[in-house]
Amino acid sequence: MSEDLPALMSYLDGLPEPHIVFDMDYRIVSANAAYLREFAQGQDVRGHTCFAVSHHFQTPCDQAGESCPRARALVSGQRERVLHLHHTPSGEAYVNIELAPLKDRRGRTHYFIEKMESMALSQGNRAEQGMVGRAPAFRATLEMALRVAPTAASVLLLGESGTGKELMAKAIHEASPRANAPFVVVECASLSETLFESELFGHEKGAFTGATSARLGLAESANGGTLFLDEVGDIPLSMQVKLLRLLETGTFRHVGSSELRHTDVRVIAATHRPLREMISQQQFREDLYHRLSTFPIRLPPLRERREDIPLLAETLLARVAPARHLSISSAGQHRLMSHPFSGNIRELRNVMERAALFCDGEVIELAHIEQALAADAWAPSAGTPAPMALLPHTTALPTLALTSAQRQAMADAALWEAAQAHRGSRAELAARLGISERSLYRRLKALQAQGKPDDAGG
Repeated sequence: MSEDLPALMSYLDGLPEPHIVFDMDYRIVSANAAYLREFAQGQDVRGHTCFAVSHHFQTPCDQAGESCPRARALVSGQRERVLHLHHTPSGEAYVNIELAPLKDRRGRTHYFIEKMESMALSQGNRAEQGMVGRAPAFRATLEMALRVAPTAASVLLLGESGTGKELMAKAIHEASPRANAPFVVVECASLSETLFESELFGHEKGAFTGATSARLGLAESANGGTLFLDEVGDIPLSMQVKLLRLLETGTFRHVGSSELRHTDVRVIAATHRPLREMISQQQFREDLYHRLSTFPIRLPPLRERREDIPLLAETLLARVAPARHLSISSAGQHRLMSHPFSGNIRELRNVMERAALFCDGEVIELAHIEQALAADAWAPSAGTPAPMALLPHTTALPTLALTSAQRQAMADAALWEAAQAHRGSRAELAARLGISERSLYRRLKALQAQGKPDDAGG
C-alpha cells in the first residue's frame, strides 16, 4: 500500500482542493500544495497529527467534542463527510471534510485521504461579512447546507424573522457549481398580485399601462444561477400556479406575450410562515410546497444558540462601527445572553448599534447594554401614550470615567423609568426587559426600599 503513495500524491498535488493523507495513528504522511498553501502556511506538516494541525487539539477530534470522519469511516467502511472548524492563516473557518479510507487488496484500511472545501460566507470567529457561530444548532444547519449546496435540489429555508435566511441562501449559492452566475433575490412580500408576474417573468412593451418598454423578469435575469424567493409564503395564491410551472418546466411567458421562454435557475425559497397550516387553510398550494421543499433546512432562532451571542455581538459591532474597535465587557456579554431576542440577529444588530452610540469609550459596559435594551422596551404599543422623552435625564450617557457603582445607579434609573412608563403586568415588563420576573421583583423591591414607590403594575 505504501508503495502506491508517491503516485497518489503526485496526482493529488495537481488538484486545486486541499488534500492530505494520514495513517491509522492520525499522522500526516503527505499533503498537497493546495493544503500547504491554505492551512499550513507552506510549512511541512508530515509527521504531525491531523487534529493538531487542523484544530490545535492534543487529542483526536472525537475525544475533543468534534465529530471525527475517521471514526465514522472505520465503522461504515466507506466515504464520510463532516463539517469542522479549521485553523487557517486568517483565523478559524468552517471546512467541509470528505474522508475516504484507502484499502489494500485484502480490504484492510491503512491510510485515509481527506479533501477540504472551505464554506463561503461562514466563519467560526469574528468576520467582516457572512455568517458566524460555533453553537451546535448553527453548525448542524451549516452541515445541512453543505450537503445540498453542490446539487440542483430546491431548498426551503424555514425560520423566524431575523435568523439570517438570505445569508444562508447566499452561502448555499456560493458553495454550489452556480457560484459564478447571478444570485437574484425576489422580495415576495413587497410585490402585489399585479406586480408579481411582471417582476418575476418580465413584460412586453404596452402589456399594461406604464409599460413603455419591454423588460426582463427576475427569473430570466437569474439564468444559470440561483433565484432566491424571500418570504415565499406571501406569494399571491393566483400566482402560485405560474411559479409552479416555472419550477417544474423552467418555462414562462412575458406578460403580454404568448412566446414560451426558458430559464435555468436553482430555486431557494425562505419563509417564516407555517406553510403546512396555510395549505390546510387553502392559502398555499400543496403541490408548490412539495416542489419547493425538496430539501428543507430550519434556521435556529438566537435563543437556541445563546453561546454565539458574544461572538455575534462583537462581529456586529465591527460592522456598525468599523472605525472604533469596540469591545464588550463580560457583564455586558452576560446581559446580552440573558435577553430573549425575539427579533433574533436583526434585533441584536439594532441593540449593538444603539450601544455603540451610547458608549463614548472603547468598551461597551453593562449600563450601555441596559440603555440599548431599554430604548426598545420603551417603544409604546398601540394606544399607549409615548413617554415625554425616549431617554430621560436620569439616564444620561455613561462614560468610562464613572465608577461601577455609578454605572449601576444609572442602570437602576433606566429600569425604574421603564417600570414607570409600563402599564401592563410585571411579567410583561420582565419579558420586555429580557430578565426574569423574579429578578425584576427583587430589583424593584430594592429600589422601593431606597424610597421609590412601587407602581410598576402587578
